[in-house]
Amino acid sequence: MFFWTSLVAPGIRVAFTDRGAGNLAPRIGGNPDAAVRSRQALELELGTGPGSLRFMNQTHSTVVAEAGSQDVPEADALVSPTGTDPLAVLVADCVPVVLVGSAARHEPVTAVIHAGRRGVEGNIAGRTVAELQRHGAESISAWIGPSVCGRCYEVPTDMREEVAQAVPLTHCSTHWGTPSLNLPAGVRGQLEALGVSVQDLGGGGNPCTLENESLFSHRAVRQGRPAGRLAGLVWRDG
Repeated sequence: MFFWTSLVAPGIRVAFTDRGAGNLAPRIGGNPDAAVRSRQALELELGTGPGSLRFMNQTHSTVVAEAGSQDVPEADALVSPTGTDPLAVLVADCVPVVLVGSAARHEPVTAVIHAGRRGVEGNIAGRTVAELQRHGAESISAWIGPSVCGRCYEVPTDMREEVAQAVPLTHCSTHWGTPSLNLPAGVRGQLEALGVSVQDLGGGGNPCTLENESLFSHRAVRQGRPAGRLAGLVWRDG
């Protein structure tokens, strides 16, 4: 069910799912009922209660929304100012990021980010960090989950140059020598430039969604892999 999971702070757990958790996006894969059941099974595993996970309608924007209501916001980053909302971000090649900050009296402030090409170019990571700081976070750590790697994410030359002009660390080439973008490196650089401590997952296996068949990948669907979305998660554990 989990590609990686860890207790990262007292009472706070972070995880990234794999295909064992099932497709978690009802709009993907042609079987919304199965996706709903997968979400319910995941919530049972997390111990957060039915219907507790907070999702976004992700549109490749740079919008940062605040959790805390039953509404599903149109956004690509979601913040829990009290750290009490179980947050989820869905991806299948884009970069999932989980943030945990420590505010006054060591209370947590948490967030998740969906960082695709447009989000990285528009620095959604930096916008989310600013929102955490607005809610009092003084010390922030980040976990970058599975995504398509720079050596597999082939793009046209002009696209690579456009994105790399804004985020130089994204400039890359594929294994076969064509232009590509390294979005995980770009996100890491944006976070570290703001003083965020980016933590290595360690032990989770190959984090490239295209290369690792245990993960969902939009690009791998044409190779016969089932369509679906994995989740980056942060929640209060116990």
